Amino acid sequence: MAKAHVYKRNHINTDEIIPARYLNTDNEQELAKHCMEDLDAGFVKNLSKGDVIVAGDDFGCGSSREHAVWAIRGAGVATVIAGTFARIFYRNAIDCGFYLIESKDAVERINGGDEVQIDYDKGIIEDKTTGQRIEFRPLPDFALEIIRDGGLLEHIKKSK
Repeated sequence: MAKAHVYKRNHINTDEIIPARYLNTDNEQELAKHCMEDLDAGFVKNLSKGDVIVAGDDFGCGSSREHAVWAIRGAGVATVIAGTFARIFYRNAIDCGFYLIESKDAVERINGGDEVQIDYDKGIIEDKTTGQRIEFRPLPDFALEIIRDGGLLEHIKKSK
């Protein structure tokens, strides 16, 4: 079971996910300390491992930086559910071995603090707080292989 951290807005950019002033490291645990801090100063303090972020459209827009994915993953977030993702952020997440869920309904139907359970294979989000069920399209097999292998680099090594 995961708690939902909901941001009912579009265009959350990579500088809000991890401010540029912290890009002097690639250490996920260090980046995690500052995850979402300019958008929500209490985010990391209120986060438990396995929680999810729910947001509107175009999540991860702005600068192309893997650091945004690393900060989210390092903080212990299980997934981000958004209406849409910026394409470069979406691909960076897959390349880093991090599963994203696209769902136009989620930001409208899930409230902050709701307990959700996700079946990634069947494409179902169950909001245990409200009893709602939200369907999404699971990632394609090629993306799942990359994620299960731990990211693109590990996937390439395994393929050799």
